[in-house]
Amino acid sequence: MSAVDFLFWVFAVLSVGGGLSMVFSKHPVSAAMFMIVSLVAIAALFVLLDAFFLAVLQVLVYAGAVMVLFLFIIMLLDVGPNAAKQKIVHWKVGILGLLSSISLVFVLFLLGGEAGYIWSPDSESPWPDPKLGVSSAEDILPFSTNVSSFGYGLMTKYMLPVQISGFMLLAAMIGVIILSKKSDPRENDS
Repeated sequence: MSAVDFLFWVFAVLSVGGGLSMVFSKHPVSAAMFMIVSLVAIAALFVLLDAFFLAVLQVLVYAGAVMVLFLFIIMLLDVGPNAAKQKIVHWKVGILGLLSSISLVFVLFLLGGEAGYIWSPDSESPWPDPKLGVSSAEDILPFSTNVSSFGYGLMTKYMLPVQISGFMLLAAMIGVIILSKKSDPRENDS
């Protein structure tokens, strides 16, 4: 086992372990810290893939700015000790969630198979077949660790998803600020 293989397994276990710890954590602040561990481990996996720019973006944007925003939102909500108490989930809700997850995966599998995005061992490449789902071969952006090609793809083909995610983060931030405002009892008297 080479050093790169060993580091891959270390960072893969850290990222999956941080994600599972975040999901099963009872306190929101510690859950956010576990998510930071997972995001930094994913950045280390990017470094192992020689995608240094993506690793720096992962640390600066996700592990830095977004997680600081989440921590401020958690602190704005003024989560008390009773917030960590576990609620009883009925078995009917669990079965409904499991069935909906399985049906979602099944629908995505069917849609992906029709568009030519599912890789089979007989095919040469796991990339989409231009004849099946993509209008032309120019629509497929080649993989590159170059910053200019990454920026070009981000500002041309993936511009709409970037803008939508930015608006969703803005709407969530405004919603949390509105929900966390404490009402002044003197305002209700007048």
